Amino acid sequence: MPERIVVPFGPQHPVLPEPIHLDLVLEDETVVDVVPSIGYIHRGLEKLVTKREYPEFVHVAERICGICSFMHGMAYVQGIEAIMDVEVPDRARYLRTIWAECSRLHSHLLWLGLFADAMGFENLFMRSWQLRESVLDVLEDTTGGRVIQGTCKVGGVRRDIKGEKLSDIQKTLPEFEQQCRDLTDVFLNDESVKYRLGGLGVIGKSEAYDLGAAGPTLRGSGVDWDARCLGYAAYADLDFKPVSHPAGDCYARCAVRLGELFTSIDLINQAVEKMPEGPIDVKVTGAPDGEYFCRVEQPRGEVVHYLKGDGTKHLTRARVRTPTLANIPPLVKMLPGCQLADVPVIVLSIDPCISCTER
Repeated sequence: MPERIVVPFGPQHPVLPEPIHLDLVLEDETVVDVVPSIGYIHRGLEKLVTKREYPEFVHVAERICGICSFMHGMAYVQGIEAIMDVEVPDRARYLRTIWAECSRLHSHLLWLGLFADAMGFENLFMRSWQLRESVLDVLEDTTGGRVIQGTCKVGGVRRDIKGEKLSDIQKTLPEFEQQCRDLTDVFLNDESVKYRLGGLGVIGKSEAYDLGAAGPTLRGSGVDWDARCLGYAAYADLDFKPVSHPAGDCYARCAVRLGELFTSIDLINQAVEKMPEGPIDVKVTGAPDGEYFCRVEQPRGEVVHYLKGDGTKHLTRARVRTPTLANIPPLVKMLPGCQLADVPVIVLSIDPCISCTER
């Protein structure tokens, strides 16, 4: 029987954008067991609900994660609005949807670049990030921020996108979509990429569901669930269908994210066409008294914001469950049986965000 050794992977590794730590139990070069360790980062963000008034805490929520910034803010304000029974103007709901899908685009393109880099495909990495820059330009032009937008607030949004600018965004979508299709063609049809990803890090449909996988990790195993189907923001008014793939391997999770690029483009186009006129916010008075469990589909998967207030200006509890936390048990299931050299690719296939997970 081969001798077993334990090799630490992370929290610092050339391939890792995040400080995840795994103890890999190896027999020769084959992984036979995985022990995850989380807890390297502690920022105390949830404790800040006792220090910041509830309208101000949205700025803290947005800083849970830089890449998912807007959607953390949106989940938080939707939870407060539900507790306080605040009716958000239709235009604000549509604007939130546009910015949420722009955030999904830039997050997926960032991930695609990092994934290509993990495979040693530097040209594909640069092309992915080049496309991401055009999305960041739109975010900067419409919100003032490239990564953290700061536009969500309880009762609506802080900024509007005027008609001419909406038209400009819509005009850029066909060319951007074609560029994404060219990128997709390489990721899905290049023989070296297919050889590197096919059959790697497999997790079946029932296993992914039972282990609580979220987002592309779940849909990459054939489960057609997306929190946008709940109909929050403007999604109830738009035509939308989750993207899934049955294979359950790294190739499938990559294919799901590529498919979601085009879903986001279509949703932005629909939102621009159906954009209602009217105010972008309503005046909110009082303080939240009650609790709410808010669910939003981030690029990495479903995020949960549990909020509880007692009628004062400070919340008594804010608890956030991020998609990466949900995807760590499925990751541990994917790794046994793979080679040590394949670990970085499998880890990146769930798009981990450890700073997001450890608040």
